Amino acid sequence: MSIWKCCCDFVCSNSARFLWKSIPSSIKESQPEVTAVWKIGQKLWLRDYAGVHEAIRGFDWTQELQTLVAAFSELYTKEMFQLLLSAYSTISIKDTALFLGMNEDDATNYVLQQGWTVDPASQMLIVKKQPVVTEQKLDPSKLQRLTEYVFHLEH
Repeated sequence: MSIWKCCCDFVCSNSARFLWKSIPSSIKESQPEVTAVWKIGQKLWLRDYAGVHEAIRGFDWTQELQTLVAAFSELYTKEMFQLLLSAYSTISIKDTALFLGMNEDDATNYVLQQGWTVDPASQMLIVKKQPVVTEQKLDPSKLQRLTEYVFHLEH
C-alpha cells in the first residue's frame, strides 16, 4: 500500500476528525502549521482537488516542513495526473490545470510531456492512455510439457 493511499485513507476517516478534536486549542493556536496541515486534510476529505494545491501554497512552511510538504505536493500532482489518465479521454486545459494545481500553460506543458495532445479546434487535451502491462506468470506445468515436447522431438 502506498504512502499516498495510507494518508488519504486516514484523512478521509473519522480518525482524522477525532485526532483534530483531541489536539488542545493551545497547540492549534501556537502552532499555525498544525492548522495549515489540517486545511490540506479538509480539502482532501472534500475532494477539493484544486483546494489542496491552494492550501499547500497558501502557507509559508517552516524549513523543517518544506521538504515534506514539497514531497507530498509532488506525489499529489502525480496521483491527480493518474486520476485524469484513468478517468478521461479528453479534458479541458482549464480543468486539467485545476486538478494539477498549475496555471494553464504549465499544466499543458506537463501533460504534453506525457504524450497527450491538444486538439486545435476545440482546445481540449486528448489523453494518451498508457498501455496496460500485464505480467504473465510462467505456469510450471506448461514449462514441463514444453520440455517433454522438445525432448520428444529430439529423440
